[in-house]
Amino acid sequence: MSFENLNLIEPILKALKTEGYTTPTPIQEQSIPIILDRKDLLGCAQTGTGKTAAFAIPILQILEGGKIYDQGPRAIKCLILTPTRELAIQIGESFTAYGRHTGMKHTVIFGGVSQGSQVSALKSGVDILIATPGRLLDLINQKFVQLHYLKIFVLDEADRMLDMGFIHDVKKIITKIPQKRQTLFFSATMPDEIQKLANTILVNPEKVEVTPASSTADTIDQSLFFVEKNDKKKLLIHILNDKSIKSALIFSRTKHGADKITKDLVKAGIKTEAIHGNKSQNARQKALSNFKSGQIKALIATDIAARGIDIDELSHVINFELPNIPETYVHRIGRTGRAGSSGIAYSFCDEEEMEYLKDIQKLIGKEIPIIEDQPYHMRGASFIMSKSTKKKGGSGKKPNSSSGNAPMSGSPNRRFGNKRR
Repeated sequence: MSFENLNLIEPILKALKTEGYTTPTPIQEQSIPIILDRKDLLGCAQTGTGKTAAFAIPILQILEGGKIYDQGPRAIKCLILTPTRELAIQIGESFTAYGRHTGMKHTVIFGGVSQGSQVSALKSGVDILIATPGRLLDLINQKFVQLHYLKIFVLDEADRMLDMGFIHDVKKIITKIPQKRQTLFFSATMPDEIQKLANTILVNPEKVEVTPASSTADTIDQSLFFVEKNDKKKLLIHILNDKSIKSALIFSRTKHGADKITKDLVKAGIKTEAIHGNKSQNARQKALSNFKSGQIKALIATDIAARGIDIDELSHVINFELPNIPETYVHRIGRTGRAGSSGIAYSFCDEEEMEYLKDIQKLIGKEIPIIEDQPYHMRGASFIMSKSTKKKGGSGKKPNSSSGNAPMSGSPNRRFGNKRR
């Protein structure tokens, strides 16, 4: 299957070729024909599956072919609602890339910055509006945004809208758009409240589901490091000093932990920044931009802050702490190995996290290979893991520890230094 098989118009095919895209991902292959048929869509997909292109490409084609929709000065014909500034900017970049040879005009609006330039863009007229809920409601109330002629509504990352407390704003916005429209609804998970919302705003939707939460991408090389809690910092510095690691997204369970890891790495001479809920939007965007451009090697993130981040060619994800919710592990490591490219995921596990590890391995249906040949390997780890499994009534089978020389950075038999004496 190639993009040529999806009945796309030449301006879009030309843009995709420029971007180097030839083969659609599963969600693109399934979603594009449904959207082009003007049907409602319920997409269960995580970020990293190629979801943005799955809706951006057909939206551009529908609007490019339907310029009869224009009502006086450019009216907003498509609204894309997304939870964060970072994700809104990334979606805007996608529309720029795929729509470069079309006549479609878009703009992005979000809070935390002056509204002046955003209002100017709206006044000059746009076809596609990408927005976060709070700023959109502000500008609707100030009469700067008119949605009377809307034809397509996209609700992206619906479950995260719920997590971040935006669901009330989303419901308010839905009351301000035409009932007769095409609706595209995307969510990585479907908690009850999100399912109810989907049922109320979608009409006879087609459902597309890819990469269920219990599976991890085959392109991701996963490895496990058993390490004492107090040695995690030293192990992380040891790993990041490997010059073959170009970029690493490192996960901490807490904001305080993210700041502490950042401080320790900077002290060790590793260029690092953190993103989490206590950082301003400007600070988060600056850190993300510095990471994407290679100015910093490591980006430390909490789960809420990292969700929705789209970083091309991210080589490594490191779980400094294992998540206490196993599905979160899948979301985290899915930041690498995106849309078919390869990636590496390292996870640190101390004695207190053994239960989390067992839950993760049960969810993904396989044991994560252990790297023993590293300077901070926790002695007796396999015994502790085995004991923990028996305590829970398991088989007592210990995880595979035969991969002591597991590859690092994709090179065979790469080691992490000598064990401590």
